[in-house]
Parts: sequence; structure tokens; C-alpha cells
Amino acid sequence: MGRIAEEYGTLVFNDHTMQELLPSATYKALAKTIKQGKPLDIEVANVVAHAMKEWAVAHGATHYTHWFQPLSGITSEKHDAFVNPQKDGRAIMTFSGKALIQGEPDASSFPSGGVRATFEARGYTAWDPTSYAFIKDEVLCIPTAFCSYTGEALDKKTPLLRSMEAVSQQACKVLGFFGQDVPRVTTTVGAEQEYFLIKESDYEQRQDLILTGRTLFGAPPCKGQEMEEHYFGAIRPTVNEFMKELDEELWKLGVSAKTKHNEVAPCQHELAPMFTISNVAIDHNLLTMELMRKIASRHGLVCLQHEKPFVGINGSGKHNNWSIATDSENLLDPGKTPASNLRFLVFLAAVVQAVDDYQDLLRITVASAGNDHRLGANEAPPAVISMFLGDELDRVVSAIISGEKGETVEAVYMDLGVKVLPSFERDNTDRNRTSPFAFTGNKFEFRMPGSQINLADANTILNTIVAKSLKCFCEAVEGAEDFEKAAYKWVRTTLTDHQRIIFNGDGYTDEWIAEAEARGLMNLKSTVDAAPHMLDPKNVALFEEFGVLNEVENRSRYEVKLDTYSKLINIEGQTMSHMTKRKIAPAVSAYAEHIAATINAKKQANPALEPKADLKLLDKLNEGANGISDALEVLDAALEKAQGTDETLAKARAYHDEVLAAMERLRAVCDAMEGIVSTEAWPLPTYNKILFYC
Repeated sequence: MGRIAEEYGTLVFNDHTMQELLPSATYKALAKTIKQGKPLDIEVANVVAHAMKEWAVAHGATHYTHWFQPLSGITSEKHDAFVNPQKDGRAIMTFSGKALIQGEPDASSFPSGGVRATFEARGYTAWDPTSYAFIKDEVLCIPTAFCSYTGEALDKKTPLLRSMEAVSQQACKVLGFFGQDVPRVTTTVGAEQEYFLIKESDYEQRQDLILTGRTLFGAPPCKGQEMEEHYFGAIRPTVNEFMKELDEELWKLGVSAKTKHNEVAPCQHELAPMFTISNVAIDHNLLTMELMRKIASRHGLVCLQHEKPFVGINGSGKHNNWSIATDSENLLDPGKTPASNLRFLVFLAAVVQAVDDYQDLLRITVASAGNDHRLGANEAPPAVISMFLGDELDRVVSAIISGEKGETVEAVYMDLGVKVLPSFERDNTDRNRTSPFAFTGNKFEFRMPGSQINLADANTILNTIVAKSLKCFCEAVEGAEDFEKAAYKWVRTTLTDHQRIIFNGDGYTDEWIAEAEARGLMNLKSTVDAAPHMLDPKNVALFEEFGVLNEVENRSRYEVKLDTYSKLINIEGQTMSHMTKRKIAPAVSAYAEHIAATINAKKQANPALEPKADLKLLDKLNEGANGISDALEVLDAALEKAQGTDETLAKARAYHDEVLAAMERLRAVCDAMEGIVSTEAWPLPTYNKILFYC
């Protein structure tokens, strides 16, 4: 344990390191930039850069990179050496303040949604000093924002930072009405990361997993997750070794990996960190995902982060635990008496209003080709956005709406009927796994994001829509003679107007979907249903009001989302066609030939024999081969049609409506053949093999 404490954060240029290595004046100036958003002077940057370089070189670093998040959703990095050759043939190691705060990557080779043409290559990265630099693979990584030559944000981080500033400004105004003078309010995130681990040897034989991240073929295994023994079960030794190394590497990078366990599905696991400021939490989550993939290979494993790598088996999500806080207080903590905690009720009502007014934007943030397979599949929340508050808060909200006096519920202590077991206080709310947006004590858990998604989008929207609601509150109570009366009136009106979004029941039922429609809630079932709402006037106006995205930046993200969707489905369709032609169809034909030869051999040996079983099997194989051929023709035609469609939304719809449907038909007949072709003759590792290994 002592070794872990000593190594924690050793590869991070964190506050402790800065206090040790920076002159006092420089440290104080940088601290103002980090904590108060003050501009950074170039002379301060020069001193910081020199100290950062000396520290990095002492830890074995030879290069530095501006580590950023383009619209592809992953991270990017270009490595530059510290080495600077001298005239006398020697070399020195240098790193300037300018190199620290600004970089110039090629902006034409990243997704831009039309903002940048191929010949318009110049772009800039800018240091985010609120997220500590770190060393990875002997490279000093500097978290940065990424923009075009003309200033448009081309990344995920820039809008997130803008949204954090927006919600901070509005929250500080709200707290001012309560007599609190705070310089800054932050949003915090805890990202629970789910993932699968499978054997590398199986992965290498599955071209679909290699090219798309999910299995495009696969009959249900004989045993799935129905025994419910995997969740929180004993971790198998190989996986445990992987988890131990992952923890150690994350701790060195200052990522507070806290909880690890088996998830519901076979081979599925979860890692959960402690909460931290939103942009840092997202940087940490992207680092976690990268290290998972890298470390898995050292243990003969492959880490799958696709939302739905196996049909019929639970998919993987990334639950986004979101809260809002000052340096010393969680503003979503209801306290012992939530019914009389007016400040809490204001922030609660603001979130309720935000989620109801902008349910389409929240849905868009989690829309992707992969997550479309997961949402609403009785393992993840439905595509309909709703909020779960729990019994106690639901009673408080109902009392406020009806005008009754809310009563505080006395603490309930659990007595398990065994003297040796301790009595403990029960939480004030249960957990609702079916709710997309659930209050869990002092935070909201947004359960819809998929496992491979970049959470910057979801948190950008959460911050911005809550900023809008808080601004509405400020405008409503500004100049009121009786602030508390005006504030309570706003809370009551807001909760009354937006109570349709609150649902504490089972979100998996068909009855809820029908009720949600009756309530007027949106059911955006797929990416192509959701994405067009990005361009709705109210949403464009929201982003511009708070300076989070201008109209060009917003449209570029719309174009990128649909273009990415189309490209992913195209890759899946092409891969499926290729595997069918090169592997599955030949295997079915070869096995049919083997059965036919067996029939002939039996009849030759004894003409009186009637090989009924073999003849039935041959008929099924012949029927399957014909079905594969027919379905393959339909898929290839659908791909050709979609590829020839030009307009962005029309192309995405063609992939969704026709290509995906054709893929489902082809998969059905191929999976049926997997069930009758012998194991030795089937060309792919099956679910039975992939999901169950020692």
C-alpha cells in the first residue's frame, strides 16, 4: 500500500509538483488561471514550460505533444522532441512557453463537417491549464483545445469548457441571491466505464470484431447470462491480473480508479473512478479507455468497448454521474430536510426544467450507430428521456405542486433480524436501473451514454441547459421584494410545468412508452431520428445565447454525427458481405458437400439404407445456402444505393432503413446455419467459445 501511495500521480504535473518546482510568484499566477480563469502571461508560461520540461525529462520523456479531442471522439497527438541541435554538433533539451500554450496540427485531416476543406490545413491547439499535463509512453502530454484557422471549435473540449463557464456564471448569480459570494461553481463527473474482455486468439479470427468492434454474426450461446452468476462474481485470474495492472498505471497518471467488478454479461466488467471536475474527468476517461485497450494485449486479451459487441447479451454503457458544486458544497445535496431546503429545490427544479425542455439534445449526445443497438433493449434505458427522483423527493415535489406542506421523512434504519449484523440507515431513494436520468442521493446519473462515447458532448449539453434554467430563475426573482417567496413560487411553477418528465416506474415496459407518448415526451429511437433536432431553432439559439457553439460549429457537428453514422454502417455492411462471401457461404457449401458425400457413401455401402437424418440436414443446408445468396444480393444492392446517395440525412436514412434491415436478414440465415454446421466446419469462433473461457 505504501508503494501505491508513493507512486500515485507520479506521472502527472499536478498541484503538488508545481508547488515544488515553480517559483512562488509563478505558481500563484498559474493558480489564478486554473481556479479563477485569469489569462496566462507569456512570461509565466515560459517559466512553467521550463519546469515542466525538466520534470518530464527526469521521468524519461523525450517528446511532448498537444493531446486533444477531435470530432472523431477519440484523442489525437503529434509528438515533437525536446531535442534542439546546436551549431557545435551537440544538442540541448528545450521547451518554450509558446510551445506549451499553442500548437499547430493539420486541421484538414480531422472531421470538421465542412468547416475545413482539404486545402485549408492550418489549425491550432491551445493549452487547457485546468487539466494537468502527464507523461504517457515517454511523452509529455499537454491537454489542449483544438480550433480552426478561422477560430471555430473543431473538438469536444472547447464547447465543454465554454459550457462549464456558462453554468458557473449562472450558478454564481443564483447563489448571490442566497447571500453567498463564490468566485466559481464547477460541475463534476464520475464516469462508470463498462467493457468486455475476450481472448486475443478468438478476436484475431473474427474479422467483424477487428473492423467494426462488434460481432456481425453469432447464434445465441447455449448459456448466456440467465443464471445471473457473473454480476459481482469472483473475478477470473487472467482478468484480475489485467485489472491490477490497469489500476496501477491509472494511479500513476492520477486517475482515481476506485471500483472494479464483473458486470451482468459473461466477459463483461466495469471500472468506476471517483468524481472530479468535468473536463478532467473526461480526459481521465479517455485515458482509461486507451490504457484498457493497451494493457489487455499484455495479458492475451482484447478489450471491447463497443456498446453492443454480442447480440442477446447485455451491452456496455458509460454512466455519467453529474453534479454541481462550489469549492466546499455539493449544490445537489438535499440535506436532512429537502422540503425546506430552498436552495436545493431551486437547483433541483432547474435540472428538471432543463431535462424536459431539452430532452432532444440529451438524446442526441448519446446517439450513435453502436448505442442504437443498446438503448431500449431491456438492459439499458429506453430512448425516451425521463427523470427518476425517488420516493422522498417525489413526495416533496408532489407536495410543492399541490401546495401542501412538505414533510420530512424520518430516517429509516435497516434491521436484518440478526443481532451480530449492524443496523444502518437506509438511503432516501432507491436506485432505478431503467431510468435514463436518475437522482441518486446528491447527483444525477445519466445512464444513456454508450461505452465508447466521449462524454464531453453529454456534459456540454447538461451544463448548458442547466445554465439556461438557472438564468430563468435569476430573471424571475430579480428585484423581488420577498426573495424567498418569489423563489418558492418559481420552484412550484417550474415543477408543475415540467412534471411530465418525472417518472419513477419501470422504464422497460411497453406501457411506459405509451404513457410517455401521451405525456408528449419524445421517442427518438435512432440516430437518424435524433440528429436533425440539432438544427432546431430553439437549440441553435440556446448554444448561441451562452456562447457554447455558434451556428457553423453546431451544423458541423450535425454533419459529422450523420457522416460518421453512415460510414460505420457502410463498414459493417461491407464487412458482412465480405465475410459471407469468403467464409460463411463457402463453409455451408463445403459442409453440404460433406453430407452429400456421406449419403452417397452410405447408399453405396448398403442400398437399402434410408439416411433420413442426413437427407433432412442436406435439405436445410441447401435451403440455407440459397437464403444466404438471396440475402446477400439484397445487402449488396442496399449498400450500393446508400453509397450513391449524396445528401447527408438521406444517406444516413438509407443506411438505417435499408442497409441495417438487409444486414439483419442476412445475419438471421447465417446464424441459423451456425446451428447446424459442425463446429469443426464453422469458420468463426462462436459465442459459446468467445464468452466462456478460463
